[in-house]
Amino acid sequence: MTTHVLLVEDHAFTRDGLRAAINLELDLRVTAEARSGEEALDVLARTQTGPQPVHVAVLDIGLPGMDGIQTAAEIGRRYPQVRMVMLTAHDLRDEVLAALASGAHAYCLKSADPDLLLLGIRAAASGSAYLDPQIAHHVLGSIRTPHAISPLTPRETEVLRLIADGQGNRDIAANLGISVSTVKLHVQEILVKLHAADRTQAAVQALRQGLL
Repeated sequence: MTTHVLLVEDHAFTRDGLRAAINLELDLRVTAEARSGEEALDVLARTQTGPQPVHVAVLDIGLPGMDGIQTAAEIGRRYPQVRMVMLTAHDLRDEVLAALASGAHAYCLKSADPDLLLLGIRAAASGSAYLDPQIAHHVLGSIRTPHAISPLTPRETEVLRLIADGQGNRDIAANLGISVSTVKLHVQEILVKLHAADRTQAAVQALRQGLL
């Protein structure tokens, strides 16, 4: 079976190189491409009902507009069957943890041997997880490092965790046994404390800061 890959990368030169490396493999094929997170969502809206649905999305973490982490979270919400590989030039601890928290199944460095990216794609497609060996120590370090001190109350953290799970105000109210108006007040406080413009941005900020 051929694994259909969506390649999301804004730099044409890098995208050409990645496409060439992936298409050399008999079991992998780039069948869709996008230059931004917004474009990736548009592409998936078309391909997932067609004859060649995407199995794995390879995302550059530094996309313009909606970045790779935000895009991964949105793809996971809309298309949970699509597996995601995050690709980056950096091995920053916060980026690694935020990418994994957003739903990415593999995390690879652009500077690594192309074989490692192919390994990550295959692992993601098979339902497994994969971390580039150079960045695995960041995840191990996070196990030994306590979470950041949260500016949120325990109840606000509960609300934000449900927001990150994609729940609306009514679902959150039902889950926590509180009124919808109380949920709205909590959401307003969360946005203020995290300096976020909306619910999605608040969830991403919390994931990046290790608050969830």
